[in-house]
Amino acid sequence: MSGPGPHTLRVVGPGRAGSALSTALASVGWSVAEPVHHGDDPSGAAAAVDLLVIATPDAAIASVARAVAPVEGTVVAHLAGSLGLDVLAPHPRRAALHPLVSLPDAEVGARRLRAGAWFAVAGDPPESLALMESLVVELGGRSFTVADADRAVYHAAAAIASNHLVALLGQVERVAAGAGVPLEAYLDLVRVTLDNVAEMGPAAALTGPVARGDWVTVERHRAALPADELVAYDAMVAAARRLVDDVGGAGRTETDETGTDGRGR
Repeated sequence: MSGPGPHTLRVVGPGRAGSALSTALASVGWSVAEPVHHGDDPSGAAAAVDLLVIATPDAAIASVARAVAPVEGTVVAHLAGSLGLDVLAPHPRRAALHPLVSLPDAEVGARRLRAGAWFAVAGDPPESLALMESLVVELGGRSFTVADADRAVYHAAAAIASNHLVALLGQVERVAAGAGVPLEAYLDLVRVTLDNVAEMGPAAALTGPVARGDWVTVERHRAALPADELVAYDAMVAAARRLVDDVGGAGRTETDETGTDGRGR
């Protein structure tokens, strides 16, 4: 890596994530070199930069890394949540930087990367990890390390938190439409529920019929739902029951909870 002065970045594959990262780092003083686009020769991409980020689709990272000539002082990193550092062979300095935030486009993504985002980082040798951690600090974010062996599990949790939540809200939209109620009517309930989880944790934040052992209501729901919604509903009932059972709280009574603001039902 270079001495004192601003760090220099180059991105291979300047799509949404790569462009968002370039824009965010440029805004905090990094020097951003010309990116390598699809179809360009990437062999010299690691030259004259401190950090080369391979921001291609996950399946292409290993082949792109092999096509880049190693440079002793350059850290080569990827943005994949589920991949380890082995895909960056043969580079001597390897790192991973996965923003735990949705990046819908470069402009919105750059703002989110500077809004206190969490990042999963890894690096080998230690100097590579140190660069990732300092980068996160410069962006005003927070980081945690994830070992190679744990990255698939970590990324599965990220998919559940984001992608599965969106799919679940798609079910809310479909089911609510059957009663003539718009999705927007439920979004404040979603937001206050997330606030409850942040304040108390998932187990304490769980309310509703499963939490209080009201299986009559659960069966009333099942009888009212279209057949093609039952698989998802039953899966989430099972997940809620597991949460209750894990903390020994099964069988709370109907009178344990009141209200309809997201804190009581």
